[in-house]
Amino acid sequence: MNIKHLLSNITTTDHSFEVTGLSLNSKTLKKGDIFVAIQGEKNHGSDYIDNAIENGCIGVLIEGEEIDCSVPTIEIDNLRIKLSTLAENFYTQAKKIDLIAVTGTNGKTSVSHFISQLLSSLKIKNGVIGTLGISNLDRKSINTTPDIFTIYSALEEYSDQGFRIAIIEASSHALVQNRLEGLSFIQGIFTNLTQDHLDYHQTMDSYRNAKGKLFKSALTKKTIINRDDDNHDYFLSIASDKEPITFSISDLDFYKSSEKGFICQLNNFVFELPLVGNFNLSNALAAYNSLRYMGHSDESLIPLLAKLSPPPGRMQQLQKSNIWVDYAHTPDALFNALATFKVHYPEFKIRVLFGCGGDRDKTKRQLMGKIASENADSIILTNDNPRSENPQKIIDDILDGIKVENDVQIILDRKHAITTAIKTLGEDEALLIAGKGHEKTQTIGSQVYQFSDVEVALDAFI
Repeated sequence: MNIKHLLSNITTTDHSFEVTGLSLNSKTLKKGDIFVAIQGEKNHGSDYIDNAIENGCIGVLIEGEEIDCSVPTIEIDNLRIKLSTLAENFYTQAKKIDLIAVTGTNGKTSVSHFISQLLSSLKIKNGVIGTLGISNLDRKSINTTPDIFTIYSALEEYSDQGFRIAIIEASSHALVQNRLEGLSFIQGIFTNLTQDHLDYHQTMDSYRNAKGKLFKSALTKKTIINRDDDNHDYFLSIASDKEPITFSISDLDFYKSSEKGFICQLNNFVFELPLVGNFNLSNALAAYNSLRYMGHSDESLIPLLAKLSPPPGRMQQLQKSNIWVDYAHTPDALFNALATFKVHYPEFKIRVLFGCGGDRDKTKRQLMGKIASENADSIILTNDNPRSENPQKIIDDILDGIKVENDVQIILDRKHAITTAIKTLGEDEALLIAGKGHEKTQTIGSQVYQFSDVEVALDAFI
């Protein structure tokens, strides 16, 4: 697309050159892309123009004065608020498929992937954009919800490949930062709201309001709300949809634990849900209600619930052992995972291994320590992603919530901690490795290392 065409409803320019893509990230920019330099949370994109040029950028859009560099630069006032217009101008096919947005503190990934699994079983081509990356396009994602250009370009590819539906995990950061600007959704789904990201939002009210942006917009056609969450009245009250759908675990006629998960009855259908944890009952019901709203019958849907499988790193059992890996990195998620262990392993002692991320919400560390203290028999504290913080300081914050009499080990090296936990696990013990789940890297200081809880744990079996 010619730059004049791209900017036709934004600004005029004397430049004329062909653009092959848009990018906000100099590292992922491809040859022929135009680099859009805006103010980020910590740095301005202008700091990375040289890197963008090295990677093949063909021009720069910038807010403020034009910069003297080896490629054309075009100054645009209020550039940030024009990102969606740029995306719509370039990725003209992106809005031709139906979109579903899933938001909440916990459960976004599971609900998104359960919806995707159900759609795939019904032979409906679909994709997921979220924490685990961008499915079917072999793309990784830096954030739960990628930047606006990455989303639009992925949707364009989905559309070109004949996909009918895309499910997007909508983080609170993304909603505040307008990464979903210009998109409309056939459904917006709310899972739950518990403490997280207060380093960014400061207060729970601000965090809740950020999530609420999805439902206030008339661009979200149907609202689907978990009424088991204490905040459901708020989301119902602000929703532009005046006939929202709600769901609750109480919608099940009955459910009881089984070896694989739960035996359930829903609308006179009895089935086994192969997922552990009450939270997964809720996640499965969210996915079920999503497809019911699309017009699929109980006769076609409910048998498929019995075939659901958890996404990687979400209550993932390793080789039918008593060792599980879970992404639980919030107080509520850790509590739910340990509560699941108590149900699944009533005769076993429970060991939990976890840490907390650096440069993130510090107030949840003591809470997570308290939850581990009250729900596990032994605790191993280790590094999560300490980032720029002193790892021992993070551990000390967690220890503030742990009772003195608890059995606690501190092993900062996460690989050594996981290996030790597995090698010393008794026959009457079950182990939860919590916090990183599917993640393939660990950030210590400014260095990013390859690291997978699952791979380290499996190696320790040998």
